Amino acid sequence: MFYVVERWLGGTLTNFSTIKKSIKRLNLLEKEGSHIYENQTKKEVQMLNRERIKLSDQHRGIKDMRRLPDAIIVVDARLEFTAVKEANGLGIPIIAIVDSNTNPNNISYPIPANDDSIRTIQLLISSIADTILEANGKLNDNNTPTDQSNISDADNKQDSITPTSDNN
Repeated sequence: MFYVVERWLGGTLTNFSTIKKSIKRLNLLEKEGSHIYENQTKKEVQMLNRERIKLSDQHRGIKDMRRLPDAIIVVDARLEFTAVKEANGLGIPIIAIVDSNTNPNNISYPIPANDDSIRTIQLLISSIADTILEANGKLNDNNTPTDQSNISDADNKQDSITPTSDNN
């Protein structure tokens, strides 16, 4: 699954073509023997490394995302209003933990719970993740993955839900 932990970048969904270009640039900068580092001064290489680190931080959980998600999961809908607004604009369903300080009208599937409690977030997100794995046939009845190698391969090919969170 793809994820955003730090901060939702405005335009991640609505301006996805630009995000893909930025990810492509990151992939180029991450290649060790890349031609981009040839014949560069130390200062230029240092600037490229700073750019690589910045892009890596911004796109950490979405680096391998090739298409828009089928749905997004939001932990704090009030804090992540940009993600909610973008998803609503594109018609992407939103599953969100909705606290008493959040308007549930903008959320497709609100989950009333305390979005400030780490235990609540862990319980709900793990339950949602288990349900997704079970629906995809990657979880058996004992809530254990059927085959670890297939899960990582399938996640890279098919990921469609993007959880967002400000809590680590």
